[in-house]
Amino acid sequence: MASPFSGALQLTDLDDFIGPSQDCIKPMKIDKKLGSGVAKIHIEDDGTYFQVSQDGGTRKLEKAKISLDDCLACSGCVTSAETVLITQQSHEELRKILDANKSRASLAVKFQLNPTDTAKKLTAFFKKLGAHYVFDTAFSRNFSLLESQREFVRRFRGQADRKHALPVLTSACPGWICYAEKTHGSTIIPYISTARSPQQVMGSLVKDFFAQQQCVTPDKIYHVTVMPCYDKKLEASRPDFFSQEHQTRDVDCVITTGEVFKLLEEEGVSLPDLEPAPLDSLYGSMSPQEPSSHRGGGSGGYLEHVFRHAAQELFGIHVDKVTYKPLRNKDFQEVTLESEGRVLLHFAAAYGFRNIQNLVQKLKRGRCPYHYVEVMACPSGCLNGGGQLKAPEMPSKELLQHVERLYSMVRTEAPEDVSEVRELYQHWLHGEGSERTDCLLHTSYHAVEKASSGLSIRW
Repeated sequence: MASPFSGALQLTDLDDFIGPSQDCIKPMKIDKKLGSGVAKIHIEDDGTYFQVSQDGGTRKLEKAKISLDDCLACSGCVTSAETVLITQQSHEELRKILDANKSRASLAVKFQLNPTDTAKKLTAFFKKLGAHYVFDTAFSRNFSLLESQREFVRRFRGQADRKHALPVLTSACPGWICYAEKTHGSTIIPYISTARSPQQVMGSLVKDFFAQQQCVTPDKIYHVTVMPCYDKKLEASRPDFFSQEHQTRDVDCVITTGEVFKLLEEEGVSLPDLEPAPLDSLYGSMSPQEPSSHRGGGSGGYLEHVFRHAAQELFGIHVDKVTYKPLRNKDFQEVTLESEGRVLLHFAAAYGFRNIQNLVQKLKRGRCPYHYVEVMACPSGCLNGGGQLKAPEMPSKELLQHVERLYSMVRTEAPEDVSEVRELYQHWLHGEGSERTDCLLHTSYHAVEKASSGLSIRW
């Protein structure tokens, strides 16, 4: 069965696959006392583990479980053992939480609805299951885009400083980030944007701002996101997005579009038959939100928004339409801003791992001509994410085109024009560039040492 995770997490030359015959467990903690010699492990037919001492005595060991908490995608447990997801990041876990408390475009294609109606009917469905509030992640994407724009301008103006290296590489795709951290480490990390993804910005909004509005501590809120990508489960599990003070994650659970469909099936609910319900607003005083998107494609529109902003801010040039120039394939395209025959800005979009590899090689050789690159692990970007619904009766290319058409129908808005965003910057974040803005809307990345062969041992 093909893995739902991005190709960047499945490469055999990255020691990223464990054969089905191997157990996906962490090594046992062995009690080693001074002078006791080397301990041995004996495995019973039922899978029970025993530590055997030199004198023949035995002690039963507890079999450790791996969750996404333990995972940096440095071995194949993520790509080959779906049980990793069950303990923390799955629709079963969401169901358990809801029972205890009693990506729109893909679903829209499945049910032949428009994206706006789909969002409202999904809101009704989740509230039927027991959710108290349903928000649109497009709202948090406003902050991610704005911070990405401002960060690029800062880096462009200070590019002589190696700490602000160009090109800036987008950071919203966790499959790409995972690959960068574990294979190229300090070589690539300085180029990666520190702006949090929309999912993790929403985590800050819900667990900080909204928790304050509701007069509760963050650990009293269980926050679930619906994403088109399995790799988003890894992102939510990063230690960077865990509050030690409140012992809670910014995003407690991530379910994919496909898992939402499973929930609908298990509940015996037909989405078209549900009465629509408005999405909630993070501000209690605001009116209910209408679903929205950002122009610039189905991967968040980072390139286009940053390009337009940089052209205006750095060179005083208004760009109405961004024109893409395809290169070797449709998943590698360039955008340039020229004036009097001189290239002022040189941007690119690199989707899919083949293009990412070419980009990385250019960077390592010091031959990358770009100022900014929108990087996504999946070919065709997020609309083709591994967590999206598939339609066996429809060719994949036709399905993707249909999803793109429906996505383009959603109301678009520029992040600069959203009054609620401006208010939150002023009252919640204490202004642009503040310490709170840096803490709640940005993150950092870490080089990961290549794992030894320890986890490949068959215990």
